[in-house]
Amino acid sequence: MGLSKTQRKYRIRRRIRKVSNGTAERPRLSVFRSNSEIYAQLIDDDKGVTLAAASSRDKDIASAKGNKTEIAALVGKSIAEKSKAAGIEKVAFDRGGNLYHGRVKSLAEGAREAGLKF
Repeated sequence: MGLSKTQRKYRIRRRIRKVSNGTAERPRLSVFRSNSEIYAQLIDDDKGVTLAAASSRDKDIASAKGNKTEIAALVGKSIAEKSKAAGIEKVAFDRGGNLYHGRVKSLAEGAREAGLKF
C-alpha cells in the first residue's frame, strides 16, 4: 500500500532536516502551513533556539486584507524584517515537507524581496 498524505509529508520533512541544519550564522527558516494559517521561524539548531518568528496571526498581518497567498507574502516580509533586526542576512530554507508552490512559494518570495538570502 502507498503512504498516506501525512506520512509522505513527515518522510519528506525528515529527509529535509537531515540536510538542512541551522546555525547561528545561517539559521533555518522553517515554514509550517496549516489549512488557514502560515507560520515561519528562524531556528538555530545547534542551540535549539528560535531566533525570530512571524505568522499570519500577528496583529498587523491578521488585519490585512487579501487571500491566503498574499498574506503569506506579508509573513515572508515580516520574518525578513525581524531577521535583519537580529543581524541575520542568510538563511537555509526549510519548506517543512510542503511542496514549493502556492503559499510556501509566496512566503519565500516575500522574504527574498525584503532582502533575505537563501
